[in-house]
Amino acid sequence: MTYDFLIIGGGIAGVSAAAHLAPLGSVCLLEGESALGYHATGRSAAMYLRDYGNDVVRALNYASEEHHRTANGGVLSPRGLLSLARAQDGAAFEADLAGLGMAEISLPEAVEMFPILNMATTTRASYLAEAPDIDTDRMLQNFLKQARGQGAEVICSASVSAIRKAGRWRVQAGETEYSARILVNAAGPWVDGIAQMAGAESLGFQPYRRSMVRIPAPDGHDLRNWPMTQGAGERWYAKPDAGAWMISPGEEDPMPPHDAWADDMVLAEGIARYQEMVTPEVTRLETSWAGLRTFAPDHSLVVGFDRVVADFFWVGGQGGYGFQTAPAVAQLVGELIGGGGTSLDATVINALSPARF
Repeated sequence: MTYDFLIIGGGIAGVSAAAHLAPLGSVCLLEGESALGYHATGRSAAMYLRDYGNDVVRALNYASEEHHRTANGGVLSPRGLLSLARAQDGAAFEADLAGLGMAEISLPEAVEMFPILNMATTTRASYLAEAPDIDTDRMLQNFLKQARGQGAEVICSASVSAIRKAGRWRVQAGETEYSARILVNAAGPWVDGIAQMAGAESLGFQPYRRSMVRIPAPDGHDLRNWPMTQGAGERWYAKPDAGAWMISPGEEDPMPPHDAWADDMVLAEGIARYQEMVTPEVTRLETSWAGLRTFAPDHSLVVGFDRVVADFFWVGGQGGYGFQTAPAVAQLVGELIGGGGTSLDATVINALSPARF
């Protein structure tokens, strides 16, 4: 089975790349799991924060905003972000104000938004109105429809076992060998492993676990208009989820690539940090899960051709920014592989390039 472009990885990075490569030639996307978006993509906190991340990530956030707001009717809906601080959280609180562009508000104003706030432990609050939810499933399906509509083939349950270069790329997945001119590595936590199979050097990607727990609506409140709420410095965060309430310990524990699950002790510690700043007691957990946020050593994404291995293209290191940045990243993938002009500044493109390592 022969194609122009073979993409490994069916998360938001791979699917959006397929949508932009399909106009340039034949595309096949391979996903090892039985469904697309199974790992980090399906476990996202699903927020669009323009100023979340370093300067390179922010440039991608800004470049993606128009797409988020307008493409296929847009995928954003109002939410807001509320940050709460204890007396000892001053430095983290000030960093949130400066880094995320939040505005300090009074505690009574915070209680209006978040009625379970514990006034005995909370000393300061800040709010960012422009912090919308992303409809992540809709966004993934929009890109998938775009890719398939232009002829891209998507194959699930196709775990890659071997890669070799014999003029063209030859990739073994199950009983089938796939051939392509250009290989696109969008394998999430497994990007370094795929690179090594292909004869490229690993770039030092590190996956980090991030856990979530779902609890019933606190005190039976209607949560629809509650903001995403965090302890200053992301000591924990929580947000509405289909009538229930999601809480994350906000941890970043280094892990090997795997199908992540939540650690009970980490959840308990995170819930304790959350519990300190709210009035209702957490008495029942409905479900829990975890995902892996994969970062390059400098916490910027990696997008571009390998500096040594020909026709091997990296799309990795999405970290916690995969959905936020996907429109701009996918457009850049198409531009760099297509060989035309680029929409991003050269400084940003160089800061994304694998050659920086």
